[in-house]
Amino acid sequence: MPPQALFGLSVALGFLAAWGIVAARYLWPYLRSQPRIDALRPLLVLHSFRFIGLAFLVPGVVAPDLSAAFARPAAYGDLIAAVLALLALASLQRRWGMALVWVFNLWGTADLLYAFYQGNSVGFSPGQLGAAYFIPTVIVPLLLITHGLIFRLLLRGEEVRAST
Repeated sequence: MPPQALFGLSVALGFLAAWGIVAARYLWPYLRSQPRIDALRPLLVLHSFRFIGLAFLVPGVVAPDLSAAFARPAAYGDLIAAVLALLALASLQRRWGMALVWVFNLWGTADLLYAFYQGNSVGFSPGQLGAAYFIPTVIVPLLLITHGLIFRLLLRGEEVRAST
C-alpha cells in the first residue's frame, strides 16, 4: 500500500475506530452530565498540550525537506491554540470566559483544518513527518473530536442533562 494511503487510513481510523468510539462511549456521556464549566475544563486542559505541534519545526524530528509552508503555520497555530486554551481555562469563571472559549474553539478548529488543507496543497509525503507522524494520525483526530464536543457544550448552554 502506498504511504499516502497508509497515512489516510491511519487518520481515518484515528477518527472513526479510536477516538470516535472513545468520545461517543466515554467522553460525551460524562461531559453532558456536568455543568458546562466543569465539562469544559478537561477539554481545555487537553488542548493546552497543543504546544507539541512545535515538533514540526525541530530538525531531526521531521525531515529537512518538510515544507515550511506546512510546518510553520501548523506549529505556530498549535502554539496559539495552546495559549488560548490556557487563557480560556483561566477565565472560565469570569463573565467573558465563554467568549474566550469560543475564540479558542474557532481558532483551534480552523488551525487543524488549515493544516490538513496545507499539507495536501504542498503535497508532503508522510515520511517527511518523521517522528511527528503520530500528531496528525493520533492526536489531531482527538483534538478535532473534542473541538466538536466543545461546540456542543457551548451551544447547549447551562442546562445539565442526566446521563443515560
